[in-house]
Amino acid sequence: MHDLVHYLSEHDPNFRKARLPALYADFRSQRTLNPDGYIANVIAWQGALSCLAYHGLLSNIEPRSSALLLSVDETLPRALESKQYGQPLALGTAIRDAISRQKFIPIESFLRPSSMKYPLNLSSLTWKAAEWAFGRLGNTKTNGSEDSIPTGRYVLASNVDAACKAFQIQAADKVSRFDRVFTKSQFRASFANQLVPTTVLGEEDVEVLLLSLARNKGLIDYDGAIVRIRDPSDEPTITQEDAAAASIKELTANIKHQTKILNERLEQLQNDARAAAQHGNRLTALAALKSKRLAETSLSQRYSTLSQLEDIAAKMEQASDQVQLVKVLNSSANALKSLNSRIGDGAQVEEIMNQIREQMCETDEVAAILAGTTAEPVKESELDDELEALEKEARQHDTCHETEIQKQKSVTKAQEIHLQLNRLPEPPSEMVPNRAESITPTMERQVAQLSLGHSQDEI
Repeated sequence: MHDLVHYLSEHDPNFRKARLPALYADFRSQRTLNPDGYIANVIAWQGALSCLAYHGLLSNIEPRSSALLLSVDETLPRALESKQYGQPLALGTAIRDAISRQKFIPIESFLRPSSMKYPLNLSSLTWKAAEWAFGRLGNTKTNGSEDSIPTGRYVLASNVDAACKAFQIQAADKVSRFDRVFTKSQFRASFANQLVPTTVLGEEDVEVLLLSLARNKGLIDYDGAIVRIRDPSDEPTITQEDAAAASIKELTANIKHQTKILNERLEQLQNDARAAAQHGNRLTALAALKSKRLAETSLSQRYSTLSQLEDIAAKMEQASDQVQLVKVLNSSANALKSLNSRIGDGAQVEEIMNQIREQMCETDEVAAILAGTTAEPVKESELDDELEALEKEARQHDTCHETEIQKQKSVTKAQEIHLQLNRLPEPPSEMVPNRAESITPTMERQVAQLSLGHSQDEI
């Protein structure tokens, strides 16, 4: 039982560990002392019950609970019992508040016809009046010390809304009329395992979902047997063509399932006959082959029927498309007729165009008269003088610009020369002695000896 509390503490932020003491306490007195805390606790328990049902955790404890339905009895507080805080003491109050606000709707009230669609709306009553009403029904004790549980089965409105949104996404690609019609069983087979994560919708869940989609959301048409995804071009009620198309689709799906089973049986019989022949069991092999022949005959008949059904379905879909095309053409023809009647005949249009041309000619004449009286003649010589002055000014501007560029280049070159001169090394401060004066007599004798020796070597 403590697994539910652990799941809520891990996945529901309203059930973090610091909040558990307040949630499991009897917070009914906070209705007047701390209204905000009271509302927060009530909403937390309502969301927790919806979350547990949506993820299939309550159905493991109470089989009558499901993703969209909540079964409430005395076992529910025990299922939510905490090892540290015990059972929730104000769970019944939270459930009654959800009932009064139609978050939890009794299943009997929800399944009523559309004319009796909703139960008594207690949301407009004061809390005291709501408590009195439920007390008269035996579901609560206003003066007792314990908070009783309003037993029953309830439709979880938030979970139904989530399933409806998931269905709307799944049905977005259903365009043709043939794809938009289903029998109830085929609808369940197509969508029951796709709308709620990790949970397959049961028969009651599908019925609740279909009623909500038809009555509250307006997404489908449903007559108890045939489901049609709604389109603006459809008739207000389900037609015989819709029922025929849905029946053909269901029969086609059943025959496809039968052919799959027969193919598997043929493969099994073939293997049995081969195994019996290998073991020398002639009678078993003959029996398997005989059963295989019967299965092949049955499979051939199924394929023939399936081909006929698919051909009929294709023709029906084609005829439905043609009906829609004729409707569009008819509406287009009526629209064109209405527009042409507003325009008039050809003679009237031609007269209008002649009037337009006449008025345009008159406008041009008036404009020419006004231009002739107000405009002054333009002298070509004045224009030439003005153009020559502009050209002269442009040439002067170009000359000044080139002169400025040359000056800039000269200054830049002088700066570079000055910089190079500054980089040259400074002259030595001491005088270099004269090379001729630095030659001594000793050096002259050594040079003479070297020259003499070199001459002797050549001789």
